[in-house]
Amino acid sequence: MRFDVLVIGAGPAGLTAGLYVSRAGWRAACLERLAPGGQAALTSRVDNYPGFDEPVSGFELCRRMEAQAKRFGVEVVQGEAQGLAVAAGSVVVRSAEATLRADAVVVASGARPRELGVPGETELRGKGVSYCATCDGPFFRNQAVAVVGGGDSAVEEAMFLARLCSRVYLVHRRDEFRAVKTVVERALNDTKIVPVQSAVVTRIAGTDGVEAVEVRNVSTGATDRLEVAGVFVYVGLLPNSEFLAGQVARDGAGYVITDEDMLTSAPGVFAAGDVRKKSLRQISTAVGDGAIAAMSAVRHLQGLRAQSR
Repeated sequence: MRFDVLVIGAGPAGLTAGLYVSRAGWRAACLERLAPGGQAALTSRVDNYPGFDEPVSGFELCRRMEAQAKRFGVEVVQGEAQGLAVAAGSVVVRSAEATLRADAVVVASGARPRELGVPGETELRGKGVSYCATCDGPFFRNQAVAVVGGGDSAVEEAMFLARLCSRVYLVHRRDEFRAVKTVVERALNDTKIVPVQSAVVTRIAGTDGVEAVEVRNVSTGATDRLEVAGVFVYVGLLPNSEFLAGQVARDGAGYVITDEDMLTSAPGVFAAGDVRKKSLRQISTAVGDGAIAAMSAVRHLQGLRAQSR
């Protein structure tokens, strides 16, 4: 298959890029390994996306983005990018299902949750260890759970879980939460949420399912055991950029390096959203990245067409 612009990923950045390219009159497709929406679609409540005077679920927001993109002709192709190469003036993307070619590519492959890396995490994944409260929270109705992390996602998902669970321990390694102040205040006013600060998880205990998390105070060294049925991990992200190795410049953490026009080190390859090295990762910034990357890709196409005349 060949497209004018191939977008890798169909989250907010990818869908926006596809929308802008297609609306400009070029053939665009989004290559998506799972379902459109990415990490944003798993967010239970979005409070800060412009244009919504009431909170909206991440799923609903992404559903609307997908419908809008498809209305302008964006195709969604199922598959996972496994490699990329620039050759003979075009970009070739390999997936398990097909080889795709395009005159320009926008990498919007997003990021995935970072793991804690503690004993019991791997063994109990899917048996009480989760990285998505919206997906798995209902399994723990009226039970105690722990949320690990101190950023916006961790605090917001702790509030979501507090509507279902009997108690939510909010474990953070620092003495102050990093989330937006108003979000933290709202969470700490909920009597079901118990802050456990200056603490790190050292082990997740259980046999057939999670039974407890063991934590250590980073200041005193004191240890504690929190009896919980589930653990929800929100300690950061890792970029989905391994398939770009050797083709596109990345930083030490694997994030793609771009200029202000979203151009990467490879000609005709742009990047947008959470996969890109940037200071703020939000749905709104992903959408902005996607629009810029799309118009940069369109200018690239126009230059190619001018050269061929």
